This record gives sequence, C-alpha cells and structure tokens, in this order.
Amino acid sequence: MKRAAAGGTSLGVFALAMIEVTAVLGIRNFPVMAEEGWSMIFWYLFGLVAFFLPLSLVAGELATAWPQGGGIYAWVRQAFGEKGGFIAIWCEWIEDVVWFPVGLTFIAATFAYALSPALGADPRYVLVVCLVVLWAVTAVNLFGEKYSAPVSTWGGVIGVIVPAALMIVLLLASIVRGDPSAVPFAPSALLPDFDASTLPFAATVILVFCGVEMSGFHALETKDPARDFPRAITLAMVIVFVLTVLGTLAVMWVVPARQLGLATGVMQAIQAMLDEVGAGWLTAPFAVLMSAGLVAVFSTWFLGPGKALGVAAAQGDMSPVWRRRNRHGSPVGVLFIQAGLATALALLFVLVPSINAAYWILTAITTELIIVMYLFVFAAALKLRYAQPDAPRPYRVPGGKAGMWLVCGVAIAALVFSLAVGFLPPSVVGGMSPAAYVAVLVAATAGLSLGAPLVFWLRRKPGWVAPDAAAYLLGGEAGEPGAAPGDV
Repeated sequence: MKRAAAGGTSLGVFALAMIEVTAVLGIRNFPVMAEEGWSMIFWYLFGLVAFFLPLSLVAGELATAWPQGGGIYAWVRQAFGEKGGFIAIWCEWIEDVVWFPVGLTFIAATFAYALSPALGADPRYVLVVCLVVLWAVTAVNLFGEKYSAPVSTWGGVIGVIVPAALMIVLLLASIVRGDPSAVPFAPSALLPDFDASTLPFAATVILVFCGVEMSGFHALETKDPARDFPRAITLAMVIVFVLTVLGTLAVMWVVPARQLGLATGVMQAIQAMLDEVGAGWLTAPFAVLMSAGLVAVFSTWFLGPGKALGVAAAQGDMSPVWRRRNRHGSPVGVLFIQAGLATALALLFVLVPSINAAYWILTAITTELIIVMYLFVFAAALKLRYAQPDAPRPYRVPGGKAGMWLVCGVAIAALVFSLAVGFLPPSVVGGMSPAAYVAVLVAATAGLSLGAPLVFWLRRKPGWVAPDAAAYLLGGEAGEPGAAPGDV
C-alpha cells in the first residue's frame, strides 16, 4: 500500500536510513563493548540480526498502523489495554532516569581530560559534576523547547559525530602506520568464550541498539513504505555496524582491557592516538568541546521521557502532578521528580568502591528495564496481528503471520537471553559478592519495571483523568515519544 507523506513531501531511502542511524549511534557504549575484545564483532552481529532488524520491522508496522501520539504507550495499549500501556511507558521513562547518572558520568569523565585525567576516577569529582550538570539542565528545560532544535543538532555533531569520526580517522592512520593492537588478533578471538564473567557485557548490545524504533514514526513519510522502509533498514544496518565496530576497535586498539575505564575509555583512546601523532596538546581543548556537545545532547532529550509519561498521566494513570506543565509547556512536575531520583542514584558513585562498578550497575539496571519494555512491544505486535488483523498497515512485516512470529520470536528469544545473562556479575564489579549483585539487580528490575507502576495503578482515582485526555492520544507535543539513552 502506498501513501503519500503529509504536506506533499517525502523522505528518500537514504534520509530515512540516516534518521535510524542518528537515533541509535552513540559513542558511550564503545568502551563497554571493547571489554569483549575481538568477539565484540560477534555480539554486534548478534544484536543487529536478533534485535536491531526485528525491532525496525515491527516498529515500522506499528507506527504506520497506529501513528497517533504516545509511541510505545499507544502500541501496547492497543494490544493489552490501559494497564499494559502504562507499564510499558513507565519502563521507558524509568530506564531513562536510571541511565541519567551514567550519561552524566560519561560527561564528567570526558571533561576530566580538560583538567586532569585522574579526576575521572575520583568519585567526589564525578558526583559534583553530575549534580551540577543535572540541575543546570533541569533549570534550562523549565523554559521549554524553544531553543532545543539547534542545540540538539549542534550538540549531536560536536558531542557524538565529531569524536566518532576522529577516532575512526586516527584508528585508520594507526593501522596504516603498522602500529600493533593492544588486543592481538586471532581468528579464534572472534568467537566469545561464553564465560560467566564476560557474558553480561553481551546484554548491553540491547542498550547499544535501543531507540531504533524511532524510525518507524517516519515510515509514513516515504513514497512507498512497503518498498522504501526495508531498504532504509538494510542501509542503516550496514552503516551502524561499520561505525560501531570501527569505533569500538579504536578504543581496544590503543587501550588494554585491564586499563580501560568504562566511563573514560573514549577519551583514553583519543588521548593515546593524539599522543601517537604528536598532537597530544589537542586532548584538553577537544575534551572541553566534546563535553559541551554531550551536555547539549543530554539537555535536549532530558525533556523527552517526561513528555512521554505525560500521555499516560493524562489518562488518569498517575496523579495530576505528573502531567503538570508551566507556561512554557515544560512538564515541571516530572522534571523535578526525575532530577531528584537521578540525584539519589548519583550517590552510588560515592557509596560504591569504584567508578567502574557504579557505572556498570546502573548500566545493567537500565538494560534490564529496557528489555522488559521491548518484550511488551514485540508481544503487542504479535497480538495485534490477531486482534486487529484488518487494521490498515501501510507497512507490514513480510511473510504474513508466520513472518511476524519468526521476527518476534527471534527478538523475544534474544531479549530473554540478554535479560538472563544481564543478571550475571561481570569482572568489573569486584567489590560486591555475586549474591549481593544478583539480589540488587533482581530487586531493582522487578521493583522498578512492575512493582512501581502497579502501585500507581492500584492507587489511581477517577479525578486524575485530564479534561483534555483524548488530545494526548492524537499526537502533537504532548504525545511525542521520548528519547532513547543510546543518544549520548
């Protein structure tokens, strides 16, 4: 089925592919995957085939069939009712909140290279920078999104694209010079060891590729979604795979795994490669520029999760404070709530013995929460093929119901596998006993993904429904989906 884009304009295959690439590509995950060594190529392929591709296909169908506001909330709500939709959108919001200190720590570790790299391992420095940036960003977002578009664009270029490009250029220069890799290559190293201490890193592949569903919202903007959308997905997969592999390789090429910091790994690699070409003096100014770009990106999407949760709050799932807005249209209630929660989580960097351990624990919890959310999405796609078979679908997952079962089955199996191995304690968390680590992750995942939203659900009152609740489901500012944590 063909459908012209609104307003007479349409996206080409390359434009749609780049939307998908920019929604997914982030440099923060390079050091995490570099811990896997050369087997990171295997895990990236696993993520692309078992998660990136299925999610792209399913999101294309769901977004073109139900293009109303709310995104994941609207899709799951169609399949499982209000309670299911609320749990899904809550998971999308809370995993972002848990991830906030991780993104802020990455910013703090990057800025440390403008002062003294050793500061990146100082919990007190990291905590102070996290809190200053967090509350400054909260204050700025109280004034709405009037200036966010240009800030987001330039922030993404300076904080993500330029560093990734620099790393890849310096990597290629190092290879041409014949410099040896810090992790020697061997064909056998391409296959993982499937060791209990390294498998948890594989679960973060889901975090690497999360956010790819955003491309589905643009499928209707193509001339022929059934033809153009799969082509755009294929092109995006190739670009993402090449860039993520090269970016991760740049980190592991110059920084031995035993010296790699999960938060500082990108700057460690950039400094080492700049030193190699005699331009080490560029490290400090580059760290300042990159930090500014990352703060800009963080600030822009800081507003997204709160706006997405407002769609459910307007339906009466949460008290009115969760949808309260000021005269600039900012969700002030959610902004202060999520800033307060992120502040409490940031204290982990003082309470936990090492930056790597705290960084990993929050990353692992974020990954488990986002897996729960995506399980809802794939289950919803399957159910809607049976519950609403005649709903217009400008783009359909190919192969009929069998094709949908294959796509969703592969993704659900990959998500369940990642959920399970994500509970295993990795080597970077040496200060906690395995039992304590598993207990913390299980309690956090169960409590935050299901326990918290069910408490809200049991306490809901008829008076919580917004007078204009229906407008939130029709799109526009109130119904826009939130941003994904892979953006930084």
